[in-house]
Amino acid sequence: MSTGKLIVFSAPSGSGKTTIVRHLLGIPELNLEFSVSCTTREPRGTEVHGKDYYYISIEDFKKHIKAEDFVEWEEVYRDNFYGTLKSEVERIWALGKNVIFDIDVAGGLRIKKKFPNETLAVFVKPPSVDELKRRLKERSTESDDKINMRIAKAHVELATAPQFDKIIKNYDLDTAKQEAVELVQSFIEGD
Repeated sequence: MSTGKLIVFSAPSGSGKTTIVRHLLGIPELNLEFSVSCTTREPRGTEVHGKDYYYISIEDFKKHIKAEDFVEWEEVYRDNFYGTLKSEVERIWALGKNVIFDIDVAGGLRIKKKFPNETLAVFVKPPSVDELKRRLKERSTESDDKINMRIAKAHVELATAPQFDKIIKNYDLDTAKQEAVELVQSFIEGD
């Protein structure tokens, strides 16, 4: 694979990473293209196949695993698989763009390990676990059981923050967005 830059944003659900990634995608000078992950979960709300995720069956996902088609993949929750296809990264690099990921913590660290020199791995840290819970409830996209599962996972994910290149503390969204722009710009220009 010919390489460009890989920008990874990881965080527990509700930390604001998706909002930050969308902000970065709106800045043409950064030359970013969103890496669309595969998942076996159902679409939520207004999510669109091919834009938010590639929604595939568990059977198809497992075929891709066997064929070694993924840069990284994980069973995040039981029967909920997520992964990044090699073909997705190659597609973006072929466009001459840098790849930006909005991805879970384990996947983000796998990409960093596989491409250590090409990757900037950023962890978005929420103000508190209580704030995470409030944000997830406010979304109204999941049951209380799912939210509690995500909160339990958040404790484990928060412990991985020191393994990332940079940590953005998202106490104020505008400040976090600006910090993200500066980090990404510096990494891309730093060659």
